[in-house]
Amino acid sequence: TDEIMQQEIRPLVAVDIIEQLHRQFAILSGGRGKDGAPIITFPEFAGFSDIPDEDFLNVVTYLTSIPSLEAASIGFIIIIDRRRDKWSAVKASLTRIAGAFPGNLQLVFVLRPSRFIQRTIADIGIKLYRDDFKMKVPIIMLNSVSDLHGYIDKSQLTRELGGTLEYGHSQWIHHRTAIENFAMTVKTTAQMLQTFGTDLAETELPNDVQCTEELLSAHTDHHSKLKDELKLAVKQGATLLTCIREPVTRSANSKLSPDELENVATVERLLAQLDETEKAFDQFWTKHHLKLEQCLQLRHFEHDFREVKLALDNLMEAQAGFADIGDSVTRVEHLLREQKQLEEKGQEPLEKAQSLALHGEQLIQNNHYAVDSIRPKCVELRRICDDFTNETKKKYDILGKSLELHKQLDKASQWCEAGIYLLASQAVDKCQSQEGAETALVEIEKFLVTAKEHQLSNPKEFYNQFDMILTPEIKANAQRILHKLEDVQEMFDKRQVSLKKLAAKQTRPVQPVAPHPESSPKRASPKITRPAGVGRPRTAAFRYTTIVGNHYNSPPFFSFSHIINELIETERVYVEELQSIIEGYASEMDNPNLVHLIPSALQNKKDILFGNLPEIYEFHNRHEIENCIENPELLARCFLKRKEDLQIYEKYCQNKPRSEALWRQCGDSIFFQECQRKLDHKLSLDAYLLKPVQRITKYQLLLKEMLKCSKNSEGTAELEEALATMLDIIKSVNDSMHQIAITGYEGDVSELGKLLMQGSFNVWTDHKKGHNKVKDLARFKPMQRHLFLYTKMLLFCKKREENTDSHEKSASYSFKNSLKMSTVGITENVKGDNKKFEIWYNGREEVYIIQASSVELKNTWISEIRKVLTGQLEACR
Repeated sequence: TDEIMQQEIRPLVAVDIIEQLHRQFAILSGGRGKDGAPIITFPEFAGFSDIPDEDFLNVVTYLTSIPSLEAASIGFIIIIDRRRDKWSAVKASLTRIAGAFPGNLQLVFVLRPSRFIQRTIADIGIKLYRDDFKMKVPIIMLNSVSDLHGYIDKSQLTRELGGTLEYGHSQWIHHRTAIENFAMTVKTTAQMLQTFGTDLAETELPNDVQCTEELLSAHTDHHSKLKDELKLAVKQGATLLTCIREPVTRSANSKLSPDELENVATVERLLAQLDETEKAFDQFWTKHHLKLEQCLQLRHFEHDFREVKLALDNLMEAQAGFADIGDSVTRVEHLLREQKQLEEKGQEPLEKAQSLALHGEQLIQNNHYAVDSIRPKCVELRRICDDFTNETKKKYDILGKSLELHKQLDKASQWCEAGIYLLASQAVDKCQSQEGAETALVEIEKFLVTAKEHQLSNPKEFYNQFDMILTPEIKANAQRILHKLEDVQEMFDKRQVSLKKLAAKQTRPVQPVAPHPESSPKRASPKITRPAGVGRPRTAAFRYTTIVGNHYNSPPFFSFSHIINELIETERVYVEELQSIIEGYASEMDNPNLVHLIPSALQNKKDILFGNLPEIYEFHNRHEIENCIENPELLARCFLKRKEDLQIYEKYCQNKPRSEALWRQCGDSIFFQECQRKLDHKLSLDAYLLKPVQRITKYQLLLKEMLKCSKNSEGTAELEEALATMLDIIKSVNDSMHQIAITGYEGDVSELGKLLMQGSFNVWTDHKKGHNKVKDLARFKPMQRHLFLYTKMLLFCKKREENTDSHEKSASYSFKNSLKMSTVGITENVKGDNKKFEIWYNGREEVYIIQASSVELKNTWISEIRKVLTGQLEACR
């Protein structure tokens, strides 16, 4: 029973009983009675009684199911044509119809047998057996078709029944099969659309771009196939409709039968159903497709959001890493450049974030279904962009404040150093006269006028102004510089007092004594006793080797013994200062208790900071000069004897740029402040690291004073030779400082022989192979070149000046050209200018016209070049 109930119940269709229909024992011609009742005809059929009951029932049931419900409700008219048959056939037909006809009957017409005997039997039989047929409708026996025409119009009867109704049984079967196939197609298509719609409605939206794209593509393909099926079905229905209407189309006089009209209506109804189904499906698909497209938009938006969010998070993390506010002008400027680079780097992700947020807002405006998911992400993107922008502005503000602060500190520090240099550069011997003292006072007063411009503002105002960035380290550095300012101011005050006394008119001759701001230190407490730092001239070489008369505490010299005593006293102080630096700073760098205070940049760089200072200390700690106090004539010999040893100063000065760079980077560290506090030094370490530079110039000053006191006496020649030695050492140091600034030379300068001379000149070139235009242009526009004369080579370099961390200009020499001294010639005089000379190369193929700043300088260079060329000639001989 369950199986039967679960079976699909469907009406009979032509294809199911196609063989029985083709036998044509019953037809639905399409005719109608006067009241519109459908007519079913049972034509003459020899084996009617042999038709199986099932086949008969199926055919009759099928035929009664074809007319519309309205027509069927009127009742069917049955015409039984038995004109050529017997009464038995009539009886059998009526019995079978009465027992198996499924429809509502209205009339039954029987065309009785035409033969006389059979007609008579039929008349008798119908009277006798009428009740046996169990028909509740009249049975009208007709003798001929003409009698039938009295009941039914000829136009509703086929030609076999004397009518004019066109009927082809095969065509009728074909139309019925086609209509039912089309109906099945419509049903199947609707079911397919319904199934697809159900699948779409139940489909879960994917969570990633690729799956969403694949789903959208699959659904779109399936939709396209279904649309193709719909088009085919519509085309099928239209073709069928054309076939049914073909008689009318072919002949204007033709009319469709009511059944054909019902067929037309059926097909049109099916086509309308297809159209309605398609419209409903299209509406659903439009919504579904929009949802899929919006889902894909959402997945793309989410994917882009994750990428942009990651880039923004990395950007914010990088920005958070910029916590340093800098401890020097150079560092702050470097941080500002890094911040600028980060800002430029962040432009692309920020623009992407803004664009993505705008895209998200457009999705929201377009009524996207996932508004609640999109809007928070847009808000998050704009928030991060605003945070980055605001934080960047805040960073710039802080770094700007830091830069301003360090510039003020640097200005104050430079003012201090310039003040120290001014004090150090005032020669003692010139200040002993009233005029010299007055001149020195004027210099000091002019310098002190610049104090307000370069010193820090009021300390309280300074701290209030930069409170937001005053770290403990910066505050300590500021306090150190403020203290330094006070010390320098005190030194100026004391100097002014001393100079004012010397400038006053003296009523009696007095031996003037230069003021000593502090007493000399004792070895037990190595404390700086004299202001010693000097300013920093424009080039590294000049900075260390051209300071003359910078020791302003020396007493006036009136005798050789005074000079010896001054030399020995200052030597003792110098040695003690070197010892205090080594013990108080260098040795402390190895103290495990202070390791944590040493900056990482200073780790393992003690040799760079102090250079060969220990070697200089060991050299001077031999106390050889003290042995000359009783034998002054031995002093000059002492200098000559130690000529080679004094080259250690050249090594020290060559390292000084590296030492100063390291000091600028780490000089403000707590380690140095702690060491300075323990030593009770008023000046910082960098001032003491200039002591060796000052000392070597001190020797040449003392030797000059000795020569003044011992003119034309015994030992003068040795003193002159000693002075020449010291000047040569100073020149060698100066030249070497320039040499280490050469850049771009691919060879090894140490292989060029001894550096004899160096200096800046105007240079013209003349090449025989060159164009005249180039030669003329070169003649009128000299090149600025710095020349280095070695025993083997002459180098031409271009001097370049670059700002260093302390805003000074540090010189470097960019290599341009070189000439081998073994292949050059020299022309000592050039017509029209006595400061010019020529150096030519390869038989004057290349000529270099060189203009010195003075005739004396030109002659000095010519002399040195001549010595080199003469030495080469002698070597060849």
